[in-house]
Amino acid sequence: MSTQKTPRIDPLTLEVVDLIGTVVARYHEEYEEAAAEHALTGAQARLLSLLSLEPLPMRRLAQKLKCEPSNVTGIVDRLEVRGLVERRPDPADRRVKLAAVTEEGLGVARSLRDSLRFAREPLAGLSREERVALRGLLLRMLDGSGSAGVDGPGGS
Repeated sequence: MSTQKTPRIDPLTLEVVDLIGTVVARYHEEYEEAAAEHALTGAQARLLSLLSLEPLPMRRLAQKLKCEPSNVTGIVDRLEVRGLVERRPDPADRRVKLAAVTEEGLGVARSLRDSLRFAREPLAGLSREERVALRGLLLRMLDGSGSAGVDGPGGS
């Protein structure tokens, strides 16, 4: 009978994990507040941010938001009523509908991104070299977990 011990995590690693958790929680909190200023839910704001990068099929939006396609349909419906997104046929396959941001929606998405002061202001206090080093470390962490290229709530 073999017994495997769980590797002990050192206190520094635990502290870093806690700090990352705190950063993520504060980011989401500020993102929700920014969304509310535009009378949007967090999910609506995330969808709008994703579409500000490129039009996407509904199924792909559901995958990126990690929710059911029927939920994405409701979110797109509400944003479409407000004139922030529109549905259009996919030029590559007219059977597929793409959700696309409108000019007004693009403006709201930019405003959302610009209002996220939480990370931007402290980062501005770091030197360029420190920001480059931090970016490299974060990318290395993401590559190591197989999550590189995953879209976060704020898009880019």
